[in-house]
Amino acid sequence: MKFKQLDITGFKSFSDKTSFLIENGLTGIVGPNGCGKSNIVEALRWCMGENSAKSMRGSGMEDVIFSGTSNRSSKNISEVSLLLDNQSKECPAQYKEFDEITVRRKIEKDKGSKYYVNDKEVRA
Repeated sequence: MKFKQLDITGFKSFSDKTSFLIENGLTGIVGPNGCGKSNIVEALRWCMGENSAKSMRGSGMEDVIFSGTSNRSSKNISEVSLLLDNQSKECPAQYKEFDEITVRRKIEKDKGSKYYVNDKEVRA
């Protein structure tokens, strides 16, 4: 399986929906300090199941939700979606029929997080 696209909404420094296309070959993320490069990598890890708030540079898992700035209000929901190319069929048996698989994780303040595979909720 290969990563194809990462969509981030309300995650850490990403208030608005932001999409990253992941092409074949080497993908690099460059930019000045504090622009959110590490948050992109953390969004990917979080979507794939990271449950340690400390390893996500927070004190609790809700710290991944955009907390607002002086000119942008805070969010109540954070969502990260990862589109996977499954042409190779190297996935669990129940997903072998799909050429693409979407893994999505959503967290809402005071409600915890949920996982979805191809828009169906799954238990973590």
